[in-house]
Amino acid sequence: MSHKTVLVTGASRGIGKAIALCFADAGWSVGISCRKSKNELSEVKKEIESKGCLCFDFAGDMGDYNDAERFIREAQKVLGPIDCLVNNAGISHIGLLSDMSPEEWNRILQTNLTSVFNCCKQIIPGMVARQSGSIINISSVWGICGASCEAAYSASKGGMNALTRALAKELAPSHITVNAIACGAIDTQMNHFLSEEERLQLIDEIPACRLGQPEEVGRLALQLAGEHPYLTGQIITLDGSWI
Repeated sequence: MSHKTVLVTGASRGIGKAIALCFADAGWSVGISCRKSKNELSEVKKEIESKGCLCFDFAGDMGDYNDAERFIREAQKVLGPIDCLVNNAGISHIGLLSDMSPEEWNRILQTNLTSVFNCCKQIIPGMVARQSGSIINISSVWGICGASCEAAYSASKGGMNALTRALAKELAPSHITVNAIACGAIDTQMNHFLSEEERLQLIDEIPACRLGQPEEVGRLALQLAGEHPYLTGQIITLDGSWI
């Protein structure tokens, strides 16, 4: 794996950080990006480099086409051809749809869904030329069944799931796999707004009797990147049988 390269968006913390470190543990060169948390991203880069792996970090908004183009162009200059793209950048919004502003709606869709288009458009030509590669989209169970008070987030992840299936069909003839991991309740800062009582109530709803760990998402992403060339177009639910 020492000559393989992965790009992970939204990698300054949580699931994205865990994915980046899992790939680094397997010897991959890693490109990481985030929108705002530059200091945290720098710490992730140091951790990756401490494992003896090459790392490129970039601060920018993957929902902005120009930022996404620059991230991937500069990452390839440093790291070489990209073997795997992990679209993890995402934000959430909790509240009634009727209370959302158009700006809030657009921001969710731009960050969670348009970012996937922006990055895929940049990365696909090189993968097609090499006739190999993998794209992994980090989705959510809410993209499958929807969540009250998270309509925009659910819509963005549902769109990601549909894009995953469609793009897999486009790219399968070029030996490129496209899959999504639909995460359930993962123990990250995105869930830290819950009180201890709410957290325990949530865990009580999960048959596995616990929250998922970011590292579990990372290990699954690593498997999808290299071990299953015939597995494509799938939305793989990782939720402890919650949904």
